[in-house]
Formats: sequence, C-alpha cells, structure tokens
Amino acid sequence: MNCHVYEKDGQVLLIDCGVAFPSDQLLGLELKIPDLRWVYEHKDQVVGIVLTHGHEDHIGAVPFLLQEVDAPVYGTRFTLGLLQEKLDEVRVHRRLKLQEISAGERRQIGNFDLEFIQTSHSIADVVSIALRTEQGIIYHSSDFKLDPTPVDGKRMDLNKLARLGEEGVLAFFSDSTNVEQEGYTPSEKEVGKALMEIFENATGRIIVASFASHIHRVQQVLDAAKSLDRKVLIMGRSMEATTRIAAELGYLSLPGTILVPLQKAKNIPPEKLVVITTGSQGEPLSVLARIARGEHKQLKVIPGDTVVLSSKFIPGNEKAIQNLINDLYRRGAEVFYEKVSEIHCSGHASKEELKLVLSLVRPRYFIPVHGEYRHLVKHKQLAMQMGVKEERCFVVENGAVLEFKEGSARVLERMELMPEFLDANRMRVPSEIIKGRLRLAYAGAVFVSVALDRERNQILELRMRGPGALLEEEDRKMEPEAKARCQARLDSIKGNRPPVSEIENEFRAEMRRFFKARLKTRPMIFVSVINVQEKVF
Repeated sequence: MNCHVYEKDGQVLLIDCGVAFPSDQLLGLELKIPDLRWVYEHKDQVVGIVLTHGHEDHIGAVPFLLQEVDAPVYGTRFTLGLLQEKLDEVRVHRRLKLQEISAGERRQIGNFDLEFIQTSHSIADVVSIALRTEQGIIYHSSDFKLDPTPVDGKRMDLNKLARLGEEGVLAFFSDSTNVEQEGYTPSEKEVGKALMEIFENATGRIIVASFASHIHRVQQVLDAAKSLDRKVLIMGRSMEATTRIAAELGYLSLPGTILVPLQKAKNIPPEKLVVITTGSQGEPLSVLARIARGEHKQLKVIPGDTVVLSSKFIPGNEKAIQNLINDLYRRGAEVFYEKVSEIHCSGHASKEELKLVLSLVRPRYFIPVHGEYRHLVKHKQLAMQMGVKEERCFVVENGAVLEFKEGSARVLERMELMPEFLDANRMRVPSEIIKGRLRLAYAGAVFVSVALDRERNQILELRMRGPGALLEEEDRKMEPEAKARCQARLDSIKGNRPPVSEIENEFRAEMRRFFKARLKTRPMIFVSVINVQEKVF
C-alpha cells in the first residue's frame, strides 16, 4: 500500500492512499490500511489528496480517509471513476469534492505547485507528479514502465522528464519494484500476441482470468475474441464493475454486440465463447476458484476448456494458485500461466528503464520507494552507478520523516506506525484481537473448569477441553496431573480466602507452565472457578 505525505508552509498534501491485502494467516481480515493518525491530527491542514492511478494499493484507503478528513481529491477521469465506485460502497457522510486532472496539466493546490506527467503502467490513465518548490523539483514517479507500444498509445512522457532534469530536480522518489530484472520490461502488446496464439489454437471454450483493473489486458482479450468471432461473457463483481466504468468513460472499446449475459452464454457453443473473470491469484471465493472446485452453480469446467491465468504469481499466493491449476486440470481443462507461456508482463520498469529515467531526471537526491527493502537497496546502488552520490541516496522505511531545507536533505525521525486491519464488514479489528487469533491458530486453546470447595480450600473436580491443542483422550489423561498442580498452587497462596479472580489467575499461570513443559506449546488458557461445597461433575 502506498501513502506519501508532503508538508510545506503549514499545509499538508497526500499522494495516494492505498490498501494491502493481509496474508491468509491473518484469519478473518480483509484489508490492511495505513496508519493515518498523524494525518487525522493535522486534518485541518490537509489541502488535497492526489491520486496517481486507480490500483487498490494507491486508492483503496481513500474512502476511510475521507470519513475523517474533509479535503478535495484529485485524479484522472478513470482513477476517479474507480474511486467513486468505492465511495458508493463505503458511505461517507459529507459532500465529496472530486477534482479531475489530466496529464500535461499544471495546478496549484494550496501552497503546492503540481504538474501531472503522462506515465505508462498496467492500468489506464496514470500520471506521475512534479512538485515545484523554491528549492527545486520533487519528482514522484509512482508506478511506471517505459512501454514503447502501449495498448492505448500513451507512452511515458520522456521529453518532459528531460526538461525537468534541465530545470533542476531536487529529489526523485522512484518505483523500485523491478530493479532486480535485467533489461527492459516487455510491452503489453507482446502479451496480446501470446493471447492471440492461444486463442487461435483453442478448440473449446476459453476462460481468461486477470486483474479487473488491467483494462488494457481486457481490451486485448476482447479484440482477440472479436477477430475469431467469439462472444464474451464477463463474470465477477469487480470485473463487471471495472469494465462497465471503463466503457462508460471511454477507456474500453466494446466491439458491437460481443458481450453476452450469462443466461444467453449457456446456449453458445463452447468454441464460440470467451469468459473473462477474476481469480488469477487463486482467491478462494472468486468465480474462477469456485468453477475449478465445481461449486459454481451456472458455470462448470468441461473437458476441452482452455484457461488462461494472465497475471503473475504474487508472492504468498503461490500455493493457492497451484491448487487452482491442479483443480482445473482435474476437470479436464488445459491451463496457461506465466511459467509456461508469455501471457503476462509487469507494469513496472526493469533495470535499463530505471537507468534511463535516472539519466533524464538527474536528481540531486534519490529516494527509492515502492518495493521490498532489498529492492530499495539495489535501486540505491543503481542510482550510485548513474552518478548520484551515496550520501544523497536515502533508503527509508515506512514512517521515515525526510526534511528538505535550503537544498539539503536529512532524515529527522522515524514514526512508529501501526497499520489498521479491517474485516469483511469493513470494521476495524484491534491488534490485540489479531494477536489472539494468531495464538489460537498456532497453538489452540484450553478451557479449564474447576469446582472448588472454598471452605476446605480443596479442588473437588477439574475438567479440561483443548480445541486445537489436545485430543479428547489427552484431556482426560492430563486432568489428574493438572488438578494436582492447581491444588499445590492453591495451597501456596498466602492469606485468608483470596478472591476467585486471583485464584483463576494463579491457576492460569500454573496451566501455562504445565502445557509448556508437557506439550512444548503455549495455548491460550481460559480458567473458570466455581465455588461449590459438593461434587458437581
């Protein structure tokens, strides 16, 4: 997720505010959003929120930000179209101020003098930003690649970057994602050629899974389908919404009557149908995953189907994608994916492209962003090879505060940030609850019920249940020893008739030691003491 905060002359400007998606280990969590506490504390100083493009990791948290911050949002037409869809889902109880911008435009937002530069990426209508200050230009690249033959014909404006370099760039904040990739990132048009070859050889139905936001990829699928006289069915909520928005705003061309609804698609011969959907990352609730498992009510995989996963294997999703591919093969489909066919290319610049942009921009200071820490380090090394002095390259992590003063830069501090997590209902989940879920997932829980005769200070009965920690027969075998240890702990408590809450705490501590010694684990322990004067179990 991306969120950059610029402060100048007492005013605050945000560039992007996105989300990330928690790993499968964080059960029940749907979204991860930035720690925006500092922004909320200075919300009266925020003069604008500028969006570079419409990917989730750049716009996904804006609806939550706008619940607290009343500021105008600036973005290109397609970016604002995607944002509006999200704002309709997360109701913001104030009048929204959405301001359309376009590449080549220069605009004053409060004290900030911004110029928007045409940029190429894996989504339509992307801009990078030149922020002009008295000390020089700060160039914020956002995500980019140098595609020589983009599907929409909009190449990155390298002439503008060269002019910025001549004018004087104080600092360059640059995308680092693909710094480890040698050479140049392939053009999106090359993917179109690979897709066309697969389509021409397919004898049955074709199912293409891609990211919904990758409108250029969707366009090439539509064009290939049209050239082979196939109809197209679009499935999946996000894919349907994004293609609708893109078509309405003029970013997606829908040839003639190529689209068909689901009910009509059922009657079209397999060799005449293409299905475009989401689920390329093996998301368990996606249309493609449900089709692969045979759980989708309207659409089933049939022998002879060709399935194309037109995206990369995002780290952390490999196992889910492999399971998806196996399920598809079990049902008779032929599957094409990145490792066996050139059906995906990155939206990020590779090493030679990064070098070219550095040579044009010629920054005084260089700050690599957007990537793993190793990517930032390698990008710093690349900048040094291109002539930027080491002391003027800053590898900073989330929370770093970088100050530019009188033409010089330094790191002031690093704020301790705690990202927020949201569940499926978009409710915030406190970190304490997340920690508890993880402990339950890894070590289970043990519930200990104790019948205690307070008059005689004697445990009458102790029962245990250990879901996720103990088998049922283990519960019974361990109860006598657990009872003896708790009785010994009770006998050691000094004072006359301690409160039940204190006894429960003592028993809980004893059970922790007991399970650590016996099972080498630390399950969550829940103890309930019942004061009785006769046996109740």
